[in-house]
Amino acid sequence: MLTTSDDGLAARLLALRVHGGVTEYLHTEIGINSRLDALQAAVLRIKLPHLDDWSNARLARAHRYNELLADANLPYELSAPFIRPDGRHIFHQYVVRAPKYRDALMEHLAQRGVGTKVYYPVPLHLQECFRYLGYQEGDFPETERAALETFALPIYPELTDQEQDYVVESLRVFKPGL
Repeated sequence: MLTTSDDGLAARLLALRVHGGVTEYLHTEIGINSRLDALQAAVLRIKLPHLDDWSNARLARAHRYNELLADANLPYELSAPFIRPDGRHIFHQYVVRAPKYRDALMEHLAQRGVGTKVYYPVPLHLQECFRYLGYQEGDFPETERAALETFALPIYPELTDQEQDYVVESLRVFKPGL
């Protein structure tokens, strides 16, 4: 716990505890993830024994998304995440790539009640806190392209087959350019 009567220092400490940013995904300096309190620790202690089951359920949901998307015959390009056969991915997020229609597709999904999110919309090398490294826009074109093309579909252990079917059907009925 930190206390101070200095408003400027308090504001800086609040930013540092959330990766160095005052607003989500925009960082003015390098910070840390320091948001766990005693209550969260107590809850985590109860939830931890279930972690493997939840992770396995997320992986099963991801495999099902991959199968559904492969069979969907979408009228536009949408890439599912690659799953390495020799690794273990827990799919905290299920991030797809839509090179041409990401924002319109996300709006379409929102209108159908499907939640989506763009994680990390500003690449790290373009964050203010890393400006001192000297990187410019264009130095990491694949990273910049991913920031413009990717978004996450809903995924959580309790996601039902019916809900996944609805998400993929919503993707299928999207009409590019309309």
